[in-house]
Amino acid sequence: MPAGRAGRTAKIVSRTVAGEAARSVRARLGSPRGSSELQQQERAKAIRSMLEDLGPIYIKFGQMMATRPDFVPQHVMDELANLNDWARVEPFSVFEPVIEAEFGAHWRSRFRRIHTEQPLGAASVAQVYRAEWSDGRPCVLKVQRPGSSAAMLGDMAVLRKLAGLIHKAAPHFCEVVDIKSMLEVLFTAMESEVDFTREARNMKDARKAVKRFKQLKVPKVIDAAPRVLVQTMVDGTPVNRLKDDELSNRQRKKIAYQLMAFMFRGYFVDRAFHADPHPGNILVDHDGKAHLIDWGMYGKIDRTTSLTMLSSMLAVARGDGAAMARNWIRIGSLTPWSDSTRFVNDVCNIIPYWANASLQELNFGVALMSLARYATERGIQVSPVISLMGKSMGNIEGSVRYVYPKLKLDKALGNTLQDIIQDVLKESLSGEQGIQLLLDLLHSINTAPGQLQAVLSDVTNRQIGINTRTNLGDPVAPRQRLVHNVPLRSTVAAAAAETIIRRTLGD
Repeated sequence: MPAGRAGRTAKIVSRTVAGEAARSVRARLGSPRGSSELQQQERAKAIRSMLEDLGPIYIKFGQMMATRPDFVPQHVMDELANLNDWARVEPFSVFEPVIEAEFGAHWRSRFRRIHTEQPLGAASVAQVYRAEWSDGRPCVLKVQRPGSSAAMLGDMAVLRKLAGLIHKAAPHFCEVVDIKSMLEVLFTAMESEVDFTREARNMKDARKAVKRFKQLKVPKVIDAAPRVLVQTMVDGTPVNRLKDDELSNRQRKKIAYQLMAFMFRGYFVDRAFHADPHPGNILVDHDGKAHLIDWGMYGKIDRTTSLTMLSSMLAVARGDGAAMARNWIRIGSLTPWSDSTRFVNDVCNIIPYWANASLQELNFGVALMSLARYATERGIQVSPVISLMGKSMGNIEGSVRYVYPKLKLDKALGNTLQDIIQDVLKESLSGEQGIQLLLDLLHSINTAPGQLQAVLSDVTNRQIGINTRTNLGDPVAPRQRLVHNVPLRSTVAAAAAETIIRRTLGD
């Protein structure tokens, strides 16, 4: 673990802890500033400020925590939602050595002009400038800050070490909330932040995916190196700064539904998605086209999780709480003290209020992640990928809300569902996936006789075992199980007995 980054982190955290101690003392002394509500607000702001001081890795982690109501209080979540990845502006001369190292000594010949007086943006990792390419095309020059890559890698090492300490100190908590895996998902999604050639590949893939959407655009990569990226210029307004008269209601509706359809296809078909589509990363130009920029944070999801999440979204759309709960359990994993029955009841109680709601009535991204709270309370571990996907969904819904708050999730999903299902089926029946399905079928055919023979042998020798768990305690103590070896004469009797036991114990 880099000593310098660890020391810097410890200093910033210690300063925050000292401030919290001072607030606690004021509260005990009866200071007017010590009211409970005000103290909560001050604490939340201090946490946000600390993460901003720590840097981009911590900022992104804080943004993910803003979607995890299972272990982050609501007032802290509200404050973390305001996190911005920004930094002080450095003079262009600081970045010239970086450009020369990547593009060579004659790098200036690639540009007709660079507007170095004022950057378009200044983030913790890079600064962005308006420029003109050698052929006269307006472009954007993005240059990484000197040392930022090493700093981010150092912070990753610090956080990995911290996650290991948390796992040792609170193993019971980490069985439900896997901090290590959450961090690895975040770090993988941020690889493009430290290597712009990865971001360039993300943009090229996104440009292919966005072609079917007439109202959406992705900038084109002109040139890329690990620390320098040049892309086409986008003259547009962030969606949260759009004036009421800038777009017609029809234009707003088209943009909103196409944005959601594009993201849905990313989650469920391409299984690669913009992980940070906040309002500042979606610009609307004078022609009414929405441009998705900043592809440095890019999420990917495996096929099984993607299909299960698609099934979950359909369950929400039709108000099927039991199906939603089953899918959520399938995505995550059960612990020895899981109480899946009560989790199903929890979900069934809230899903009816989500179906057919608009963005004006419900924040679906945050609502979906609120399931994590119920899951954690019932001892069910949430897949780490869900945190990143929840962040992405929360971001895109927040952006769409500025454009067209009347959008309805079930309608947005229904509009693109047929195309999604067709593409999923084509994938399943062709190429490597089709071969995999055939191999799985052959394996089942070959192993079925042996499995049946083993079951019959167990029945004959009275070796059928039924594992059950009591739900009388909530939650059940870790690894508490009741195991009965029951002599049964037939598999039918075994199934009947298991059903009766489950119904009796409510499991």
